[in-house]
Amino acid sequence: MGIKEEVYYEGGPHIGDLILNSFLALTIFFVPLTIGAIVRAVWLRFRITSRRVTVNGGWFGRNRTDLVYSEIAEVSVIPRGLGFWGDMLIVLKDGSRIELKSLPKFRDIAAYIEEKVQAKSAVASSSAS
Repeated sequence: MGIKEEVYYEGGPHIGDLILNSFLALTIFFVPLTIGAIVRAVWLRFRITSRRVTVNGGWFGRNRTDLVYSEIAEVSVIPRGLGFWGDMLIVLKDGSRIELKSLPKFRDIAAYIEEKVQAKSAVASSSAS
């Protein structure tokens, strides 16, 4: 019997991203950004749990990426929409990068992920000693 996985956050991108980009579509120049926001709103989903970070995205939401905390090397955030939502960049130990776009509560989620990464690295270093 394993450890129960507790969900910290589950949902899609912040609705403000879609609203802002829809408003910007009034000018022809921003239509590609609006299409991107619509695709994110429809098919992008995040799930942050006590064991992993899962991102479902791509066309029709068919691509799934699971990251366990022991694989994560660094977490960076960039505020968007006056700080109501933001983008998160997760760098893995092998150098790969995963970007979570338009994430609501991005600062809280980044702090949670960093806490889990530090806990996993502390366990790994104590078991290596």
